[in-house]
Amino acid sequence: MDFFAAHPQYGWLILLGLALFPRITLLFVGGPFGLLAWVGWLFVPHFLVAILATTRYWHTNPILCIIAWFLAFAGTGGEGRATHWGYRRRRGRRRDD
Repeated sequence: MDFFAAHPQYGWLILLGLALFPRITLLFVGGPFGLLAWVGWLFVPHFLVAILATTRYWHTNPILCIIAWFLAFAGTGGEGRATHWGYRRRRGRRRDD
């Protein structure tokens, strides 16, 4: 089934939410999860979005799946860099005090 046929009214809003706020969006539109999906939701939510998109919509929307994988790698890497930058900034501020 096509993604936009499954979500006709709010398709673009769901895509924007999954790209920017994957954990919150998956709580509301994700559906029932198994244990492995909950672990993915906790630690790598962007990858969980890409895996779910690929398994469900690869045959009808391969471009969306490819974009999901690009966002998964960029989102996870960006979060790691931002966390590392914040940690270094706080550690430097404590030394000055």
